[in-house]
Amino acid sequence: MIEIVRLDDPVPAGEIIADTFSGDDISRWLIPPEHERLPIQRRFFTMYTTHAMEHGEVYGILEDGELSGAAVWFAAPFPPIPGEEEAIAEFAGEHAERYDVLGKEMEKLHPHDPHHYLAFIALVRGRTGRGLGSMLLEDRHRRLDDDGVPAYLEASSEASRRLYLRHGYVDMPVRLRLPDGPVMYPMWRDPVTR
Repeated sequence: MIEIVRLDDPVPAGEIIADTFSGDDISRWLIPPEHERLPIQRRFFTMYTTHAMEHGEVYGILEDGELSGAAVWFAAPFPPIPGEEEAIAEFAGEHAERYDVLGKEMEKLHPHDPHHYLAFIALVRGRTGRGLGSMLLEDRHRRLDDDGVPAYLEASSEASRRLYLRHGYVDMPVRLRLPDGPVMYPMWRDPVTR
């Protein structure tokens, strides 16, 4: 049985997101040494998931009671994480400067109109390609459509960009280009009238 539930523990969701993204181009740009990447990313994503539980919502998709994926949404505008810069400096060490660059570049392009922000969505390794990510998206989109609320995200790869295009997102005018690093794709979805 598959069900979508609102999560109240940030750690499992943060770990799934970190595990999923630990090998992507953005994470490799943030933290080049592979052996350092996963512990740092687990702390980073759990910090954001914790913040979303107060200023947004975190959903999980369960298969027979087992967590198979998570989506982290914020209702924008939302406040910054208290002490974020200091926390990242503490757990990311020499890599903290790259987190700062990424955050500033994302902030420059983030829309100011009211919307819901899909910060992260991830599935447990081996559970992709079965429509679970689409189920997580569609569940949230139905509610946003009912409320007439748009959505925003930054796709971290061309593959994820294609997924979001299939779910009604369109490219924003400017891509996010990290210095000597990968490209991210800011995307917007207007609510659909049903």
